[in-house]
Amino acid sequence: MTGGDEELRLWAGAGALIVAAALSTGLILLLRPLLRRHALARPNARSSHREPTPQGGGIAVIAATIVTAVGCVGVLGEMSSAAAVEVFAVLAASVFIAVVGGIDDLRPMPVAPRLMLQMLAIAVVIGAMPTDLRIVPLLPWWAERLCLLLALVWFVNLVNFMDGIDWMTVAEVVPLTASVVLLGWLAPIPPQSKILALALLGATLGFAPFNKPVAKLFLGDVGSLPVGLLLGWLLLQLARGGQPAAALLLPLYYLADASVTLIRRVALGEPFWQAHRSHFYQRACDLGFTVPAIVARVFLTNLALAGLAFLTAKHDPIVTVVSLLIGGALVAWLLASFAIKKH
Repeated sequence: MTGGDEELRLWAGAGALIVAAALSTGLILLLRPLLRRHALARPNARSSHREPTPQGGGIAVIAATIVTAVGCVGVLGEMSSAAAVEVFAVLAASVFIAVVGGIDDLRPMPVAPRLMLQMLAIAVVIGAMPTDLRIVPLLPWWAERLCLLLALVWFVNLVNFMDGIDWMTVAEVVPLTASVVLLGWLAPIPPQSKILALALLGATLGFAPFNKPVAKLFLGDVGSLPVGLLLGWLLLQLARGGQPAAALLLPLYYLADASVTLIRRVALGEPFWQAHRSHFYQRACDLGFTVPAIVARVFLTNLALAGLAFLTAKHDPIVTVVSLLIGGALVAWLLASFAIKKH
């Protein structure tokens, strides 16, 4: 790679961040009057907000991400045909899942068809991966692909589940995408993956001022579901690039809160497929924590997890194990602190 190529990538990356942020903000300003009239999220027993608030900001976030990523990747112009198919597949699947989420925002869909449509979109993403790619070679090829499918379906939905208070998704997306970009210099991650991460980071930053507590706009399922798919795909790129520990550490708080909550609800015989207020961060709201206090704790924890992820990039087995143990302990401490009443 020449110095000119490297400079072009740097400019493309910076451009992706700035353009996506500006485009996201501009689209939100254009869409807000329409969303106020047709896409109000009204408070109910499971809500964390008290006033009717427009949802659908995810339309701007996803549109800005995709348009910017496609434009900047086109500037680089160095993808193989296989890589182009894979990128197109994840972007097309994101649009499809966004449409499904948008329909669900306006007129709630039954769980079964919603999951089937998500699985269809994610199967397209998995099917576009190189056939010789192996992440867990110990598993048979078909079993690995099935596990990836189920893992991505779960991750898409848990990101949606965790988007329950103002700035929560921002506190997750910003450190995660920034870490993917920086770790991309240490791992063989394709340039288009880093461009996509920067585009999603910029689009999320453009959305952040409107979602600041008390939020004037929500992502909605039209945004949280495709954001989950894009994040999951970026984490998969890290794992493919030889950074599986980093791919586990970066979303560890989201994974723990959503997974422990699901297991607890199943164990109690509750209808786990229905909306609820049982997540640790939601229970913290009920116990007296303010939304800014919760989000600040999550953001700082995510920054710490990002620091631990960078330590694992050295591929030292002892450092990796210790980093995973520290990350697990840190997340466990945060979950436990959310279960204690605030005085």
